[in-house]
Amino acid sequence: QVQLVESGGASVQAGGSLRLSCAASGYTYSSYCMGWFRQAPGNEREGVASIDTDGSTTYADFVKGRFTISRDNAKNTLYLQMNSLKPEDTAMYYCARAITYGGSCDFGYWGQGTQVTVSS
Repeated sequence: QVQLVESGGASVQAGGSLRLSCAASGYTYSSYCMGWFRQAPGNEREGVASIDTDGSTTYADFVKGRFTISRDNAKNTLYLQMNSLKPEDTAMYYCARAITYGGSCDFGYWGQGTQVTVSS
């Protein structure tokens, strides 16, 4: 059974940094594309970043240059390093796994989320 457990969310001031983690279990972690999504109250869930099985990454324009996604296949863990945080980054952040084995980033499994709050 696929399990994704996020941690690392907190309340920080604008300009600060956080590192989110996502512990994965129940499947061969290295064989699936992974990603981070976020959802603020009243908004739809939006993609933040993804990392494929070969380590290639993609980022939403609104986090480019500030956030870094990485994965540790030995620890079955996904990370999101968030720097230069802004109040508009406030949201629930979700870890996600692709449905399809291999390099397709068709996300369909989700964690329970971790809250990030950035104050001005």
